[in-house]
Amino acid sequence: MKIVFYSAQSYDKSFFESANRHFDFSLSFLEAALRLETVSLAKGADAVCVFVNDRLDEACLNALKEVGVKWIALRCAGFNNVDLDAAKAMELPVVRVPAYSPEAVAEHTLALILTLNRHTHRAYNRVRESNFQLQGLLGFNLHQKTVGIIGTGQIGLATAKILKGFGCQLLGFDPYPNDAFIAMGGSYVDLETLYQASDIISLHCPLTPENHHLINGSALASMKRGVMLVNTSRGGLIDTRAAIMALKSGQLGYLALDVYEQESEFFFRDLSDEIMTDDDLSRLMTFPNVLITGHQGFFTHEALTEIATVTLQNLQALALEGHCINQLK
Repeated sequence: MKIVFYSAQSYDKSFFESANRHFDFSLSFLEAALRLETVSLAKGADAVCVFVNDRLDEACLNALKEVGVKWIALRCAGFNNVDLDAAKAMELPVVRVPAYSPEAVAEHTLALILTLNRHTHRAYNRVRESNFQLQGLLGFNLHQKTVGIIGTGQIGLATAKILKGFGCQLLGFDPYPNDAFIAMGGSYVDLETLYQASDIISLHCPLTPENHHLINGSALASMKRGVMLVNTSRGGLIDTRAAIMALKSGQLGYLALDVYEQESEFFFRDLSDEIMTDDDLSRLMTFPNVLITGHQGFFTHEALTEIATVTLQNLQALALEGHCINQLK
């Protein structure tokens, strides 16, 4: 099997080549993102392997079909960047990695919360300049704070377990309640109640047309003044301009982002020598109470090992059996 990897970084090549010792597929790695304009690079491949910011709309899928691609493998859990209806109509199976390491994203979520709350990033820079003053570094105890978790699947549940260990009170919202969340003492409430009662709100749900800009101006207005909002899921869950307005007014007290709704043009690239062209992202980075990381929540050795292994297993199952347990319907 010949597999072409789009949006490939050096670590993708390293982990997939290591996992491929058990499969002996032919792997080709491209830095280019998958767009209609780059489909021709997959000519002759049996499968393409794509990531979160590759765009597989109907036109792109049709072009992939025309150049002979038979299977599409996502090396991630989310699939909002794929037109699944078009893929099904074209008989192009799409597989994903649904649970590579919930703990990796959950632990990064807590890293963002603790860093933003206790200002450790600012303290680190101060101390390096021999400034040991504490003004401006005041935080709050997580113990006894109410945390609202939107999405209580595997990542949301892993996050809840860690927060429970800090002594937090847990509220959850999910159209599909998880008994394990209730068993650990969490309570399911409606979104309005979660917004009004939570000191911290953490997003752990997939992006769908129904929840695009779930966190909008109205949602932000109904939250506690000074709330902390954390997003390690998908950027489109938050209306960025509404968040900027809430930061300016003080309604939103803290914002931690590992994802951004326009990230495909910026994340996973070194732009340090270029002018930032996104005014909203530039504005966010001016706030002292905003912390942004470049979609690194998944980035652990364990998670990358699992992603590589499961992705190749998915493709092997499609080739040998014609279907896969991780196939999207």
